[in-house]
Amino acid sequence: MAGTPDDGDGAIHDGANDPDGPAPGERHVPVLLDRVSELLGPALAGPGAVHVDATLGMGGHAAALLAAYPQLTLVGLDRDPQALEIAGRRLTAFADRFRPVHAVYDRIGEVLAELGIDGVQGILFDLGVSSLQLDETARGFSYSRDADLDMRMDPTTGPTAADVLNSYSAPELRRILREYGEERFAGPIANAIVRNRATTPFTRSAELVELLYAVVPAASRRTGGHPAKRTFQALRIEVNAELDALRGALPAALDALAPGGRIVVLSYHSLEDRMTKRALAERTRSRTPLDLPVELPGHEPEFRLLTRGSETATDTEIARNPRAAPVRLRAAERVAS
Repeated sequence: MAGTPDDGDGAIHDGANDPDGPAPGERHVPVLLDRVSELLGPALAGPGAVHVDATLGMGGHAAALLAAYPQLTLVGLDRDPQALEIAGRRLTAFADRFRPVHAVYDRIGEVLAELGIDGVQGILFDLGVSSLQLDETARGFSYSRDADLDMRMDPTTGPTAADVLNSYSAPELRRILREYGEERFAGPIANAIVRNRATTPFTRSAELVELLYAVVPAASRRTGGHPAKRTFQALRIEVNAELDALRGALPAALDALAPGGRIVVLSYHSLEDRMTKRALAERTRSRTPLDLPVELPGHEPEFRLLTRGSETATDTEIARNPRAAPVRLRAAERVAS
């Protein structure tokens, strides 16, 4: 999350642990829904428009856009089979205009090619861990509840957080804690993990939280928040190769947009936001040499920014949905050729 690590993706569930409460899709509150709709709307209103929700989740943004634009076709990608199932139920009324796809978002170009779609009018990335994943205790994403150390967004494939903790060397652990968690105490934490696992391998989140309380100084805990916050973020990013996927996904998404098409990216920590900022900056920059007085044909910027820097959630939005607090929104439009 922008500038600080996260324990969620910016969507909140009311009564998430109440078995008699509303269904997950009904509890989900999409982040910055009005602003996302405002930015994407001009590109989605026309006949034959196609929008890609690259992080479908439980379908909150998708449902709103499909309802608002009756001629819109929406392609929804998600690596989490449970999210696809929930979104599919939520979007039953739009079944003829909804194409769910089990895929990581860096496959956006391949997915569109397989569907026979040459160019799209809208793309949305709502990054980070989803509220579904965070609120399902068994998934192991939250440091506030004891669970198996899993953290896989797609539980059908790949290594778990426990695999990372029990197999990475101390230098490898130190690297991911520093790079992905921006953890000041990466060295001592990595050394403690290696030392402790020699006698008892890590299997549960409470074991890791207990170690972090012991390693992170109390003074830092008073000013830096929960001592597990950064480590859990780093593990989640490593397990799911999130930044590698985003690094490939952003240029592929920009390439997929037709002239006049728009992209909106919601980031929740500084690593995602910096990567998004760089990707958009590259495409909104003229390729004409700086020493030439006129723009060379074919060297114009491919995109124009729709936001001044990154936008944040309002106090009203955060009061309604506390997990929106760290969000940073950036948007751009492909210039008509």
